[in-house]
Amino acid sequence: MDIKQISRNIFKKRSLDDLIKTSDRSELKKTLNVFDLIVIGIGAVVGTGIFTIIGTAITGSSESAGAGPAIVISMVLAAVACVFPALCYSEIAAMIPVAGSAYTYTYATMGEFMAWMVGWILMLEYAIGNITVASAWTGYFIHFLSGFKHVLPSWVVNFPIWLRYDYKTMSEMCKAYGWDIHDKIPYLFGHIPVSINLPAVAIVFLLTILLVRGVKESTRVASIMVGVNMFMILSFIIVGSHYVVPENWLPFIPVAHPFQGIMMGAFLIFFAYIGFDAISTTAEETKNPQKDLPIAILGTLVICTVLYVCVALVLTGIVPVHSINVQAPIAHAMSKLPWFSKLIAIGALCALTSVLLIYQLGTTRILYAISRDRFLPRSWRAIHKKYKTPHVMTWISGIVVIVCGLFMDLNISAALCNFGTFTSFVIICLAVLILRKTEPNRHRPFKVPFCPWFPLAGIAICGILILFSLNTLKTSSVYFALWLLVGILIYAFYGYNQKRIEERGRIIKKG
Repeated sequence: MDIKQISRNIFKKRSLDDLIKTSDRSELKKTLNVFDLIVIGIGAVVGTGIFTIIGTAITGSSESAGAGPAIVISMVLAAVACVFPALCYSEIAAMIPVAGSAYTYTYATMGEFMAWMVGWILMLEYAIGNITVASAWTGYFIHFLSGFKHVLPSWVVNFPIWLRYDYKTMSEMCKAYGWDIHDKIPYLFGHIPVSINLPAVAIVFLLTILLVRGVKESTRVASIMVGVNMFMILSFIIVGSHYVVPENWLPFIPVAHPFQGIMMGAFLIFFAYIGFDAISTTAEETKNPQKDLPIAILGTLVICTVLYVCVALVLTGIVPVHSINVQAPIAHAMSKLPWFSKLIAIGALCALTSVLLIYQLGTTRILYAISRDRFLPRSWRAIHKKYKTPHVMTWISGIVVIVCGLFMDLNISAALCNFGTFTSFVIICLAVLILRKTEPNRHRPFKVPFCPWFPLAGIAICGILILFSLNTLKTSSVYFALWLLVGILIYAFYGYNQKRIEERGRIIKKG
């Protein structure tokens, strides 16, 4: 086949009418209303930023400076950066209510190769992002168990440290505390170290079973957990405000590397804002997607930004920046009130569980759309006869998170997730601009105001954050480049050929 034919193939697009017809024929059950969607959004956004990454964003890490109390500025920047992609998501999700999120929208505007690459990148946003949340879940679970040291057996409360952390984290801890790693973890055959995050593996496994049972059942569980989470967060804001020491806010902007600290804080907090993206992945299971998706996406963004800023002000007011606990910042901040600290741990567990559930849901729905287009084996998108869920895909995504969680640490997986998020947001803003040109008369239940300026602003902000992060986060940047390379190879040696086989099959069927 000549180069011109290959070029035509990789830029082949799917028409909007074809995508909508596919959605209408979907085997997924339409059970979600606007309340369910907002629960999905808040459940994904609030827990992640407040209970996992906020500590690192404030204090910094080995690769980046911290924002200090100016994390509030970082949060506002992250929210502003989200407004433009959120508006773009709202327009396209209402216009093309199909599972697959940015992957599907890219297929309609930029062709099959770019669609596959965006789908591959979305796996960073969800599957790899879930590793970050699962790791943080373990930290709060351990904190929760410590409250029962007089009730539960010692071997339960103080279970072995090599069953709490991945090997990389264990290695760093041993170096930091001067421990001999051979004394802390067992070795198979004397050479193979055994160190796994067992609580993270267990919670992902249980949530995978729940997702197989059905999306409505999953959102019902998420609703309960989001309710507990919101109560705990509001309680922290109200109770914690009485313990704020204003001097802890000084200096408000870090003296060393102020710009880098605030920008990296915005980059890391941005990790939490992918919740509204998760809303769009459930389009085929929404009763009234044209109306409900935009309301849920924008409503989630507003509610969560207000909560983030309030929590950040209270947290940095209670605890000096250098004393903030990275693993469980909110619970540790309330250590003066042990009983309340334990309640915070319960709220955190509920919040992170809902995030894990929603990220897994997003992962499976994107993979379902990709498999339906033959970029992945068709057998993967099999629908369960009783529960009407893509059970094979659900188990595959769960296993991927479990396996990757055995060797990836929290900070690297969070950064990789952000690279995926920023890239998909740039693509969404581009898709709106393209569809305004190619489909000007198409009915749009929701329209981005001030187009093309708002989509262009979204592209510019996300693009700047990507370039800044690539220059700062060296390890994660290398992993991101490798991830893209693997995606290109999969398309070249599998996806491209499968699409051509599918096309020939359709021609034979019509003939």
